[in-house]
Amino acid sequence: MKKVELGWILGRYNYWVFVILTLIGFYAMIAKNNLIKKIIGMNIFQTAIFLFYISIADIEGKRAPIIVSNITEHINYVNPLPHVLILTAIVVCVSTTAVALTLIMKIYQEFKTIEEDKIMEAL
Repeated sequence: MKKVELGWILGRYNYWVFVILTLIGFYAMIAKNNLIKKIIGMNIFQTAIFLFYISIADIEGKRAPIIVSNITEHINYVNPLPHVLILTAIVVCVSTTAVALTLIMKIYQEFKTIEEDKIMEAL
């Protein structure tokens, strides 16, 4: 590989982290039988989506949208909307996790286990 290609690939490390976190979260949601581990996998998956969305929102050469009154030159700013949407998504993620953990507590009270295969046998 050329140095330019290797530098381009290594310069996009946040996308590699996104791919790794997505695979870890998806694996945990699909392969694990423990309901708590599934919730943790869902949180990892959601965090990967947050990272990806913020990564594509950043544009090289543009600045944060902080306006200082004494600057007269025209500066290109990054759109703040994706960042605001991710803040909202984080609140939804926390709420979803809280509801899921509450449901798991109720399932444990009913079945005395949080293993998915044992719950399915009990039904």
